[in-house]
Amino acid sequence: MKNGYDFFCREVCSNFSLSFPPGTVIRAHQQKMSNSSFPNEFLLLPFADTRELQLLHFGLFLGIYLAALLGNGLILTAVACDHRLHSPMYFFLLNLTLLDIGTITTTIPKAMANSLWDTRAISYLGCAAQVFLLVFLIGGEYLLLIVMAYDRYVAICKPLHYGALINSKTCVKMAAAALGSGALNAMVHTVNTFSLPLCKGNALDQFFCEVPQIVKLSCSDAYIREVGFLVVTACFLFACFVFLLLSYVQIFRAVLRISTEPGRHKAFSTCLPHLAVVSLFISTAFLAYLKPPSMFSSSLNLLLAILYSVVPPAVNPFIYSMRNQELKDAVWKLIRGIFFSTRKDPFTLQ
Repeated sequence: MKNGYDFFCREVCSNFSLSFPPGTVIRAHQQKMSNSSFPNEFLLLPFADTRELQLLHFGLFLGIYLAALLGNGLILTAVACDHRLHSPMYFFLLNLTLLDIGTITTTIPKAMANSLWDTRAISYLGCAAQVFLLVFLIGGEYLLLIVMAYDRYVAICKPLHYGALINSKTCVKMAAAALGSGALNAMVHTVNTFSLPLCKGNALDQFFCEVPQIVKLSCSDAYIREVGFLVVTACFLFACFVFLLLSYVQIFRAVLRISTEPGRHKAFSTCLPHLAVVSLFISTAFLAYLKPPSMFSSSLNLLLAILYSVVPPAVNPFIYSMRNQELKDAVWKLIRGIFFSTRKDPFTLQ
């Protein structure tokens, strides 16, 4: 039996080697590994399994998306068209509004389409584009909030030097530096993340493409490089956060020294909305990425992702217009001009 089995193996191996050119099997195996290491698409986390709940999520996200577009669009138009709002503070607010629109547009439409058409797939290139845009927009928004804190610090703590320190050229340079740093950071993370070989499937535990979720699919030690970049980025953002806290300590100390009630009210009305936006943005993002492993769950990840990527762009317009009387007046004039006048400039209406 043993001799017969050896003969059979030699014959099969001989025929196999004659049937295929040398190296064919190796190349086929390498091609298979290449295809599995870099999948053609990823599968996103679905919101629900039943059709009714999928349509409910579609309607809910559609309402949030339209509200965010409407609120940010009104502020964008008001700041751009009202000459009284052409100041450094509102210039930074205009840039923040553009980043908010970009952030919520990067995630919500794809999630709505998946819920509507009952699918989970996103292409490899689409996932890479989503990662780049999200890291760029969220990072740029965070750095822009730091710049806005510096602007408020100079305006309140050094009012006599404000014109010399904060002018139109300085505003453009600071905004460009924030956006450029965000773009560079996004490029580094995108290239490092999508150069990793992935062998643990293509299913992501999130409703959009997120760097930590993709790194979890890596099958080699190369992911340590991306984790290192994440740690460096986190340390840099933490340093910016410390700078922001120190700025607001000085701001509130200066505000409390203002003798007149209207002066304190105006200072608080410009600082508190910004502080509320920063607190919402930072607290949800830090909780999402720095929570202990014992708190891991798909539902919690989903909730935290919505809190830091969907809620801030939707509520920022209401936060900034709530205590800012100048912005509130400009928005109301814009609304009255749109609905009650078709010929006159809405900002000339009294």
